Formats: sequence, C-alpha cells, structure tokens
Amino acid sequence: MGANFATNNSDVRIGTKGASVSVDAEEILGLDTNTTSFKVDGYWRFTKRRKHRLDFSWFFTRRSGDNVVGIQNPIEIGGITINPNARTNTEFNVDIYQVGYSYSFFQDDRLDLAVGVGAFIMPISFKLDVTDNLTGNFSSTSESITAPLPVFNLRADVAITPKWFLRTKAQVFYLEVGDFRGGITDTLIGVEYMAFRHVGFGLNVENIQIAVEADGNDYPEIDFLGRFDYNYIGSMLYLKFYFGK
Repeated sequence: MGANFATNNSDVRIGTKGASVSVDAEEILGLDTNTTSFKVDGYWRFTKRRKHRLDFSWFFTRRSGDNVVGIQNPIEIGGITINPNARTNTEFNVDIYQVGYSYSFFQDDRLDLAVGVGAFIMPISFKLDVTDNLTGNFSSTSESITAPLPVFNLRADVAITPKWFLRTKAQVFYLEVGDFRGGITDTLIGVEYMAFRHVGFGLNVENIQIAVEADGNDYPEIDFLGRFDYNYIGSMLYLKFYFGK
C-alpha cells in the first residue's frame, strides 16, 4: 500500500462523432492535472514451486475543474453548446481495479520471468455543468461507464542483491467489437528494498494509457455513446508486507 503522485491527461467526447467533438478536459475544462491518491495492491503465490501467482490492485483519481473557457468558436459536447467565455464546472472520476494471473516460466534465485492474463475494470464518471456568461443559461450533462478490458502481461523481477529488487511489468490489449473499441497499455518499473524479513519499501513509476470508444451496446455491459481517452503517469512510494517463508 502507498501514496500515488500522478499527472493526468484526458480527452472526452459524449455523443456520436458527427454530433460532438473530443475536448481536452485539462486545457478546455480546467481539470486538475496533478493528483495524489491512495493505492492498494497485493499478490499471492500458490502451489509448492510458487510458479503460479494471483494479483490484485486498486487506485482512483478524483478530479474537478472550474474554468472560464478560452475558446474562439463554440464546441458541442453531450448535447451542450459551450460558447466562448462560458463558465464550466467539471467532475471526472476514474477507479482502476486490476486482477491477474501469471505463470513463472523461468525462475531462479536472481530472476523471475512470467507471462499471464488479467483484466482492468474501470468505472469512469464524467459530469459537466455549463453557464453561459452572456445569456445566463445553465445546462448540464453527465455520463458514466464501467469498462472491463482483458490484458496480456509480461513480468520480470530481478534480485540485484539479497535485499534490493528491480520490478518491471508490461500489459497490453486492444479489442474492437462492432461499434466498440477499447485499448490499454500499462508499463511499470520500480525498485524495492526489503529492510526486514517481512517488511519492505519501494518506489515505482507507472504509465497507463486507456482509450474507450462506443457508439452503441455491441460490447457486453457497455451502454455508452462517446469516447474517453485517459493517460496516467504516476509514481508510488509504498510500504510492503510479506507473509511467507
């Protein structure tokens, strides 16, 4: 478990391509770019040779923005027209749950190489309130989606010394079903120090890029018109508890 310090970048479109445009949520809507959050992750190795492993992690970002829009021409999003100098109030929340299984195909005292499969489950919610400063008209739109995306993963752990470890991981997937398109890449690198037998400390850097676009309900559990693009770069300082021999 640990603290996450992240830089976020998001593009949002609500509605079909012809009826709406993608909006840079940080530049146009004034969403916070930098966030701090809490992350929990863990894993369990099982079987006698400890080659099989189950992973779980969860973290979130909660962002808001209050902005006077500095655009030259009106833009359309979710049936709302945003005119120049309109005031916007925005909320954009993302939870990322990860579950996975991996198998260590090579394992010795110094190196652990593994391949596996998993899934990202991402509840995403977006809300936009717009007040036209010229007419005083108020309008609002919101959208939410829970996007489950499977991934393939590759993991490499290296014992630099008996107490220092290098941790790396890469996950990737792309899926297109009818009018649904979803893609994800996730890369992580970190160092870990096992200060005591059952307690360690670590620092890692992770980049997650997610794109979800849907113009119908061709993908199970997705009833959404629009597109979310989300780019996350975060560093995590964490405390590790190890239970085992």
